[in-house]
Amino acid sequence: MATTSSFDISTGADLQEVDNAVNQTVKEITQRYDFKGTKCTVDFVREKAEIRLAADDQFRMDALVDVLQTKMIKRGVPVKNLKVGDIVAGSGESVRRTVTLTQAIAQDIAKKITKAIKDQGFKKVQASIQGDEVRVSSPSRDELQLVMAFLRGEDFGIELKFGNYRG
Repeated sequence: MATTSSFDISTGADLQEVDNAVNQTVKEITQRYDFKGTKCTVDFVREKAEIRLAADDQFRMDALVDVLQTKMIKRGVPVKNLKVGDIVAGSGESVRRTVTLTQAIAQDIAKKITKAIKDQGFKKVQASIQGDEVRVSSPSRDELQLVMAFLRGEDFGIELKFGNYRG
């Protein structure tokens, strides 16, 4: 009797690593010469998985986003999952911006992933949406490996994680 193997596709960032990256960003902007005497702030709202940035002007906001992304990369946080919001003008020249972290696969992206797997024509491979994850199953482990390799080569706008591999 053939057993079915499966794995789950998910996305998200380790919120502790995001917190560490935000703390490193704050530390760097307090020490950098081009940020001396400015009112730049970085706040991480863990419950909403968003980072709120405030800067004195557009130039410093761009530098702030750059520092944040650099720290995220060093901490292993997928930068693809960062959605940098539009700049909102504050009083004077000050500006604000919200960076949102994608912590789950959206329904439309999950549908694109399952459609891409079906369109590729893998034999006996089933893909189903399970809440904010996609489960891929097949009697053949080799087929599952091919599906993973195929998905790594595709761009769905988010970082894909493969886990819960059951053989």
